[in-house]
Amino acid sequence: MNSEKTVVVGVCGGIAAYKALDVISSLRKNNININVIMTDSAVKFVNPLSFQSLSQNMVVTDMFAEPKAWEIQHISLAKKADLMLIIPATANVIGKVASGIADDMLTTTIMASTAPVVFAPAMNTNMYINPIVQENIAKLKNLGYSFISPASGRLACGDVGEGKLADTKLICEIVLSKLYDKKDLQNKRVLVTAGPTIAPIDPVRYITNRSSGKMGFAIAEEARDRGAKVTLISGPTNITPPFGVNFISVKTNQEMFDKVIEYFPTQDIVIKSAAVADYKPREYSEQKIKKIEDDLTLTFIRDNDILKKLGEIKKHQVLIGFAAESNNLIENAKIKLANKNLDYIVANDITSEDAGFAVDENKVVIFNKNGSIKQLDRMSKRLVARELFNFINS
Repeated sequence: MNSEKTVVVGVCGGIAAYKALDVISSLRKNNININVIMTDSAVKFVNPLSFQSLSQNMVVTDMFAEPKAWEIQHISLAKKADLMLIIPATANVIGKVASGIADDMLTTTIMASTAPVVFAPAMNTNMYINPIVQENIAKLKNLGYSFISPASGRLACGDVGEGKLADTKLICEIVLSKLYDKKDLQNKRVLVTAGPTIAPIDPVRYITNRSSGKMGFAIAEEARDRGAKVTLISGPTNITPPFGVNFISVKTNQEMFDKVIEYFPTQDIVIKSAAVADYKPREYSEQKIKKIEDDLTLTFIRDNDILKKLGEIKKHQVLIGFAAESNNLIENAKIKLANKNLDYIVANDITSEDAGFAVDENKVVIFNKNGSIKQLDRMSKRLVARELFNFINS
């Protein structure tokens, strides 16, 4: 999906310079072509040979070195870049770029490039919060440059505070998101629900289901990478919320109902992939139910049908539901599509051992209200999300 993209990585002189190797390794595994520029200070921290070995390209360190080919190197790299990543971005380089100073290979390439430039700062806490540095960052943000905020923790100098390089996995994910080949959801608002909900019985016990939230999270990530402004409303899961989305955590059917109804009017696309509890105990016990010799009988009543309600009140929204079925997959999905006034429905067979709940892959059939059908063989849930949006936008 990101093949033949080129990232020019600018490595500055900081103790976190070695972490740039992790990012380059991850990007290469995602078929991203890498060219590295190192400042004079960066060379003092990490040998250029390490970056050359991982990037599989010559590393540029000297602006006035004899070129390997007849080209003006900083212009060549500037034109080649689909994105520039400055990691670790020092106060020095941030200040130079903010002031329009181009006195080495890295700063001249940044100035000459029309590609997006992403800075990942790493420095001492007091340097980072210095008003001059913050003013330079604000200036560059206003000019369209992007920043990946540093993390807080113990720094190399022994101080504790904000200034640590952001997690390298997060940096890689942000770069891949910016390079994503489809941007057809820009200026769209997408609401996704994910995970299970719980129905409390007493202060200790509740009923729930096997949903892991993986499908909904994958849909939210796909929509984000395609340029949408995403709100993800999720029941309890063990998944780290994805970056760049408005994440809202809920527990019960009622909590999810309230949040979905709140956000629904402003959305363009709403995808209800959450496995919402259909029933709840008629009575909630304020005290823990004590174990007795006899059997325990609970009476359940219907809870909110969120999807049906959305189908009744929708206006301009494209509404997509999910149907997890154990039998009569196609028939049941079509009935749900019609009864709940949906535009699309995604149906999957929960009896399949290699797809569905709690695994990384899914096998689904997508129907739209006009009768079109798209059947997807077993694939990653992220690819299912991609194909879903392809179908919606076709």
